Amino acid sequence: MGTLKLGDRRYDLASKAMVMGILNRTKDSFFDQGAYFAFDAFLAKAEELVVAGADILDVGGVKAGAGTEVSTEEEIERVVPAVEALYQRFDVPISVDTWNAEVLDASMAAGAVIGNDISGFADPGYLPAAAAHGGAVVATHIRLAPRVPDPDPHYDDVVATVREFLIDRAARAIEAGVDAESVIVDAGLDLGKNTDHSLALLRNSDLLAGLGYPLLLSASNKDVLGAHLGLELTDRGPASISAAIIAYLGGARIFRVHDVRGTRRALEVLAELVEHRR
Repeated sequence: MGTLKLGDRRYDLASKAMVMGILNRTKDSFFDQGAYFAFDAFLAKAEELVVAGADILDVGGVKAGAGTEVSTEEEIERVVPAVEALYQRFDVPISVDTWNAEVLDASMAAGAVIGNDISGFADPGYLPAAAAHGGAVVATHIRLAPRVPDPDPHYDDVVATVREFLIDRAARAIEAGVDAESVIVDAGLDLGKNTDHSLALLRNSDLLAGLGYPLLLSASNKDVLGAHLGLELTDRGPASISAAIIAYLGGARIFRVHDVRGTRRALEVLAELVEHRR
């Protein structure tokens, strides 16, 4: 599993699974629908996640799917003060969920150490900004681009395509000056993929973890779980934890989730069982 470098900290992922708590400063998030957009509510939610056992806090100011346009200036206004407040209050690494290099640069100057980019580093300034701050990055597969509808995606072999994409993006990050121990990969479930595509990627987590970079799973409450199991949005909690267990057994070690406490407990029990079996 190797070592993950986040800022001046190193984590041994051979013995530790990391839970990334989702913190949205958006008015139209698919799950919380803007419940934590107000700053006091945002900070209260952050404290709840840290107490529940979050290893990382992931702050986003723009939803991934289609929605109201958000300018760079507005995204910075949503995200950077939030990062500053989290940095001052909590002793956990902070991730910024953005594909905008300007937002990344300002967020890392404010204390963030991870750039979680679902665009696959489409902004040419993104990797140089991360490298300049000594930051980590998440290389995520997407077929088109964030906020662009992709209703009928086609792949000859989705696992092979995603694998090759992640190899390429990880190499680009390292070439740009990002530390090899600070590169994370994410298959991008539901991002330009139908239910079958996302399920194939989840089931083949081992092939993605085998690339040698920490594998992040972002499946929490996503449509792939609802469509496959016939679940409404508010009923996907147990399925989200089950997806984390499947991915963990395949080698994933970072889990971006809404239910930090439940995921943390499930992974701790699973890790003990796996170790005992060994």
